[in-house]
Amino acid sequence: MSRTGIGVLTVRPLDPLQDSGLLHGWVTHPKAAFWMMQGAKPHDVEREYMAIAAAEHHHAYLGLRDGEPAFLMESYDPRHVELVGLYEPEPGDVGMHFLVAPTDTPVHGFTRAVITTVMKHLFADPATRRVVVEPDVGNTAVHALNEAVGFVAEREIDKPEKRALLSFCTRERFEAAVGAAV
Repeated sequence: MSRTGIGVLTVRPLDPLQDSGLLHGWVTHPKAAFWMMQGAKPHDVEREYMAIAAAEHHHAYLGLRDGEPAFLMESYDPRHVELVGLYEPEPGDVGMHFLVAPTDTPVHGFTRAVITTVMKHLFADPATRRVVVEPDVGNTAVHALNEAVGFVAEREIDKPEKRALLSFCTRERFEAAVGAAV
């Protein structure tokens, strides 16, 4: 749980059957173009999140703002998912994706509060030493956001679906960036 000036942000495990209808609207929204699910049908989204729920090394969570769905978070083990063969993982590396729900009334600072909550959630596990991200090289907004919470870009990599910017954030860099220990 994170108390912010914009409400209380919490994270709970995603229920693919219960939440996939909501997620369909989020991942197919034009603002979610980098999520690469623009043409997905509701059953495609349900199938994708059922597969994640069944996976040993990939997890999905629904983020809530004051109890209402507001963002999606995924964590994964980069030794087994997403980045296999693209970099040399270190013990304690955890991969992460997040998506803020589309809205007609954006709240200033909300996305930064979301990524901060996501990072706190990941670093709450003492085994997590570094968070790894691989956003599309063209997603400059998320690059700036990642940098603001302590990520350092290492290099561009070629994934099957995109050219990505491989970036890392240690617990120490995150704490220095947000000004608080986790």
